Amino acid sequence: MSKSQKISLLLVRLALGWLFLYAGITKLINPEWSAAGFLNNAKTFTGLFQWFASPANIGWINFVNEWGLTLLGISLILGIGVRFSSVLGALLMVLYYLPRLQFPHPDANSFIVDQHIIFIFVLIFFATVRAGRVYGLESWCENFPICKRFPKLHNWFG
Repeated sequence: MSKSQKISLLLVRLALGWLFLYAGITKLINPEWSAAGFLNNAKTFTGLFQWFASPANIGWINFVNEWGLTLLGISLILGIGVRFSSVLGALLMVLYYLPRLQFPHPDANSFIVDQHIIFIFVLIFFATVRAGRVYGLESWCENFPICKRFPKLHNWFG
């Protein structure tokens, strides 16, 4: 990979990391925020998403949203655990995409592909190219004894 490609990859990773970090933090600091309204207005899989929005589940759903976005952003910005967090982030983006989808229009300005689909593909790309090793902490952490001792852990987190 050339230096300009590495810098481009770093900039995309940092930008997407900031987007997720900001989205997570704004949810964390707003005591009024809840995913219930979004879930109750699902256009597809309404039973599933209304179950997620039920009083028995909304607490952990909100927790996963707030902390999932925040930790995904931190992971992308620092470049550590990017493969693992990108896979989980792509799954989270699928769960953001499906409730909005009134096939083939997820929103008024899209035809099948909206920003969530772009995020999914970029996160999958990050996982496959091991984006955390490009100017990230993953390259530094690979020399830790725990990563050498547990190669599967190293494969996912460093």
